Amino acid sequence: MKRIVKNNPAFTMIELVLVIVVIGILAALAIPRFERDLRQEAADNVLAAIRYTQHLALTDDKTNPFDTQWQKTLWMIRFEHSGNDWYYIIGSNMDHGTDIDHNESAIDPANGKYMSSGNAVIDSDESPNIFISKKYGISSVTFNDCQGTTSSSALHVAFDHLGRPFRGIIGASVTTTNTYKNYVSNKDCNITFGFADPDIDSFSVIVTKETGYAYIADQPDS
Repeated sequence: MKRIVKNNPAFTMIELVLVIVVIGILAALAIPRFERDLRQEAADNVLAAIRYTQHLALTDDKTNPFDTQWQKTLWMIRFEHSGNDWYYIIGSNMDHGTDIDHNESAIDPANGKYMSSGNAVIDSDESPNIFISKKYGISSVTFNDCQGTTSSSALHVAFDHLGRPFRGIIGASVTTTNTYKNYVSNKDCNITFGFADPDIDSFSVIVTKETGYAYIADQPDS
């Protein structure tokens, strides 16, 4: 009887080497996709926060002809810091004070927590999304070419029920009237964010004069 020997198919050494090379190339291309792009994440967060502030203003008309300081109650986003830790708050200053309390704060739709804080310490009832230094390493926030006061305590932009931007509406010495003098009509607001990591480039968010349209400076379609 003849013995039939069956040849089992198998990879040759050359084929195995080629497979390993291909897998290595694919891995090299895929790894950068899993690395965090802190600059883009931070820019998207800030842009979304500004647009959310404008959305709240569009749905909540704060105009009150019987209150000469009604502009202080406009929905605003305000950037503050404690030491080197930056964070933002979103709220409506209903009592005309200098701070946004939790009862005046917006609620983060992503987690149902307050979008305000008295300092840079994350409390259990405050949204972690507002703490931009802790999340992304933001080390500076600067307002440039923006109509209104430019003091370090007034890093904010507010919106009325038509979505139009306002500046200079907070502070004990600030007086607002029905003259719309705080309406941003001459220059766009250029808000620049720097990083503690020198290898990460700063980015800017533009809030357009008159309309309040916001976008990332180097991404006009954002």
